[in-house]
Amino acid sequence: MENQPTENILEAALCREGLINPDDSAVIFYDLDFIEQRVETLKNLFPPGTLHAVAVKANPLPAVLTKINLLGVGAETASLPELVIALKSGFEAVKIVFDSPVKTTAEIEFALKAGVHLNADSLMEIERIADIWEQTESKSTIGLRINPQAGTGKIAITSVAGTYSKFGVPLLEFRDEIIKTYIENDFLTAIHVHVGSQGCELPLLIRGIKIVYELALEINQQLEKAGKQHRIRIFDIGGGLPVAYKDDDFPPAMEEYVGALKLEMPQLFDGTFSLITEFGRWIHANAGFTVSRIEYLKTAGTNSQKPATHISDQINTLMIHVGADLLIRECYLPNQWSHKISVADPSGKIKSGKPEKKYTIAGPLCFQGDIIARDILLPETGEGDFIIIHDTGAYTLSMWSRYNSRQMPKVIGYSRKNDHFEILRKRETPEDLWEFWG
Repeated sequence: MENQPTENILEAALCREGLINPDDSAVIFYDLDFIEQRVETLKNLFPPGTLHAVAVKANPLPAVLTKINLLGVGAETASLPELVIALKSGFEAVKIVFDSPVKTTAEIEFALKAGVHLNADSLMEIERIADIWEQTESKSTIGLRINPQAGTGKIAITSVAGTYSKFGVPLLEFRDEIIKTYIENDFLTAIHVHVGSQGCELPLLIRGIKIVYELALEINQQLEKAGKQHRIRIFDIGGGLPVAYKDDDFPPAMEEYVGALKLEMPQLFDGTFSLITEFGRWIHANAGFTVSRIEYLKTAGTNSQKPATHISDQINTLMIHVGADLLIRECYLPNQWSHKISVADPSGKIKSGKPEKKYTIAGPLCFQGDIIARDILLPETGEGDFIIIHDTGAYTLSMWSRYNSRQMPKVIGYSRKNDHFEILRKRETPEDLWEFWG
């Protein structure tokens, strides 16, 4: 694993008076040092001047975004509210990327007036931008998202560069139209590609970016040939580097990824293009973990249709306070998304060793699919202990489900180097949910 953020943290947090209250049945922790280290790694590996636009959709907490802004990087936004969140979190407009695939005319106008970098998702959107551009004094830079049609990874729902994708302009069908669009629109000085994220292996990521890199070089040649003054100056390579969720996951290191980019596409690093990256999961996922109190241990049922004939045949179900509200993909696609899980005693001390038993871990929602893990071996545990779900820092709280009107848990940030805990977001109250639905 890339990170083990739980060591002694829960135990220390439980000892801090007023930090975790009796009604905090679940808590999400973020390792602020880890996030900072990840950002610094990006800044050290990529050329100076690269805009590292951290994906807001991975973790939209303003308390976290504000800290990321202070590290000198930017924000990638995929909706108008995310764009507003980024602005309110302190990011300068020139360090914000707006990537929504379904922008309204009003949203495009807002983005252009704000001066953010805007990536169009279709040729039709470029037409809208052109109309607004003529009537607006804007400092925005504009790119077009290209689908390189390079293939898909192991997880279909996070692969966006197949023969068909809802995103971008497919290169195989519209190559001539893409080149013509760049020639005709002098505001179009950037190009954008994103191949996918978790489940996309390094060769696929590199292949997809290289296809668009070669297209960008060709377009610049065509612009020169046509006597145009503008060029593609900005290359947005997206994000998507996978991370480790289990002990047997071995994703490529960022150093390996950057090395492959340099080898295959040297002009991304020699000043020909200014770079934009859009990493989210790689920044956040391994920085977070979720803790839930075990409320009940239910022993009943079997994995067959026949009643249990012996206690060893029965299923031990740990009933906890998070499930598909926080871990939507994990519950609906358990064969593709899973997490390492640990157990701690009521004091927060991590349990290890024997005896071990098989457990199923179920959440609090009113449907049968609300199960995080089935038949996993854990040190013997029960009511009052804690379940720790590792690597929940990205695409978890940001995908929170309102089914059953569950309260979002408290979010706590911590820094080992400063021996510091802080509440990043208070636990929601029933009154908060009343206001949400009202």
